Amino acid sequence: MPELYPDEQQVSDGINLLISMLVRYPEIGTINFDPEADSLKLTFMIAGLPPIPDFEAAKQLLIHSISAYHLLEGITDSRIAVELSSYDQVAMVTVRRDVHTMSRGEISLTIKLLRDRFADRLVADRNDTMLEEELLLQEEVIEDMLENMRKKDYDNHSLIGIREDGRVFVFNK
Repeated sequence: MPELYPDEQQVSDGINLLISMLVRYPEIGTINFDPEADSLKLTFMIAGLPPIPDFEAAKQLLIHSISAYHLLEGITDSRIAVELSSYDQVAMVTVRRDVHTMSRGEISLTIKLLRDRFADRLVADRNDTMLEEELLLQEEVIEDMLENMRKKDYDNHSLIGIREDGRVFVFNK
């Protein structure tokens, strides 16, 4: 097995994180890692355009729930932003979070809240062939990669992960 230089290991950790998140959570449409802002941007798609008051209520629910989760976990100084954009008849909910305080539990909470709020309109690329053991393995990888990203200073390796036709792609921007 070839030895990775530290710079290559950082990119590899980021790639593994994005792949594992997209595989484990089929509701996530795209993920962007921005090393300059030290943040992850998760984009979820909703079929149809929710009325602005519904989106604002969902946005506040996400922000307050994640803040409460952080309070319970003893996490301070976290950054969160939630935005809505649209293209044709698809709404995109974007959640931007700092890498250093993000956790697997928070990701699961975010997806659960979006599922509850938007029900069957939340677009998900279901993969029913994954076994429970594989899902648990992906969760462990996500936690390990988030921990690795908290410990390291990254060079300018912006990454984007997308899902298309049941496949996951990660690109170095």
